[in-house]
Amino acid sequence: MKKTLYNVIVCALLGSAMTSCAVFKNYHREKVVGEVQTDGIYGDAQSGDSLGLGDLSWRELFTDPTLQTLIEKALAQNTDVRNTDLQIQEVQYALKASKMAFIPSITFSANGSITKAYDPYNRAEYRNTFTDNTKIYGASLTMGWQDVNFFALRNELKKAKVSLEQIQNARQAVTAGLVANVAKLYYTICELDEQIVLMEQTVANWKTYWEMQKKLMEAGQANIAAVSSIEATYWSMVGTLDEFYDNRTITQTALCTLLGEPSHAIEHTTLASFQAPALITTGAPVSILSRRPDVREAELKLASAFYSKQIAGSAFYPSLTLNASGSFTNGFGASVINPGIMIGEAVAALAQPVFQNGKLRAQYKISKNELEIAKNNFVQSVVAAGNEVNTAMLEVRCAEEHRIYYGHEADANQIAYDATRRLYENSSLNYLNVITAHNALIQSRMAQITNRMDAVEATVELYLALGGGSK
Repeated sequence: MKKTLYNVIVCALLGSAMTSCAVFKNYHREKVVGEVQTDGIYGDAQSGDSLGLGDLSWRELFTDPTLQTLIEKALAQNTDVRNTDLQIQEVQYALKASKMAFIPSITFSANGSITKAYDPYNRAEYRNTFTDNTKIYGASLTMGWQDVNFFALRNELKKAKVSLEQIQNARQAVTAGLVANVAKLYYTICELDEQIVLMEQTVANWKTYWEMQKKLMEAGQANIAAVSSIEATYWSMVGTLDEFYDNRTITQTALCTLLGEPSHAIEHTTLASFQAPALITTGAPVSILSRRPDVREAELKLASAFYSKQIAGSAFYPSLTLNASGSFTNGFGASVINPGIMIGEAVAALAQPVFQNGKLRAQYKISKNELEIAKNNFVQSVVAAGNEVNTAMLEVRCAEEHRIYYGHEADANQIAYDATRRLYENSSLNYLNVITAHNALIQSRMAQITNRMDAVEATVELYLALGGGSK
């Protein structure tokens, strides 16, 4: 019996294995998609260097110690990051369960009963017949698999591993996004600080001009229309300054939210503390495939679709039921044996799908289409990623070029303002000329501040476009 059972199982498994090579394949991008064209994927920003911005960690990119402290605090305290870590643990538990599916289940059971017969009529002829209790007991241990498709189990385990990579990839996306947002908000506060300083100077100048014109009006040398116009401009400048103050508070509150803290003033340095990395090449093109969370997610979905197709294919192969049990009992059939005896049992069965109303074939065809959709999405994600990198590189380059232009403009306006100021002090030149020259200088300084912030944002966007740098 044992030999016959063994032969049946071995023959069935070997026969299934010989016809099921397709469902035992592992995912390989090159075999599933073929070679993805990456030449020129960065457009004009193409680089063949082995190192680039994509290889820098956020600590190397954001070197301001105060900012680094805030980023580390955000990574430690942010709710999204902590929740993602918990989700990773959940998927790890599920993966362990998938691995345990290959191990046979083991069940222990025990039972017992006692039977006593009574004569309700208390007849004398039966008084000595029902004297003893009938006691039946037993204990059994069963081990085996119940209706298991090992081909499907193997692919489900592979798919579970892909799911773990997906949530880990999601954590990378959350982390990179958090780092970028903290940096942007931090430098926005620095930007608003510098804008407030310039606007305070503008407000002070217009207040001086307004007071001068009021005195001239009292002396009969200016009219109410001119004075009122200057007053309106002054209050407009005050309103703008107040908006800068409000925006700084709002930005600090937003940063505190990322830190998981109540709103408070944020310690910071200056916008000039940001130093773009000297190495601004993108790195080797293949890095975009391994670092960008969205591209990585597209590939993981492709791998998941690949294993889903394998699972659908596995449904065409037989499932196995294999149980072995041993028990000790004194109840054997209709007889009661004391002391008890040992009973061993082994059962094996193979169930081969023959006709399932077309459901299995339909599901397999659907899985093939889903795999093709995943292929297309993956290739498109690579193209879109390359275009984003190209755009971000262009913005970084433009910000650097504009920095030179704005610098020349500000220098020229500074010279003009200084000269106008000297003319006013040494001649009868109208103070309005001083105000006009100062406004031009302030505008060019504002443009420089905006340009520096543009450079920060462009570099951060490029950092994100390349996948958030190295760990």
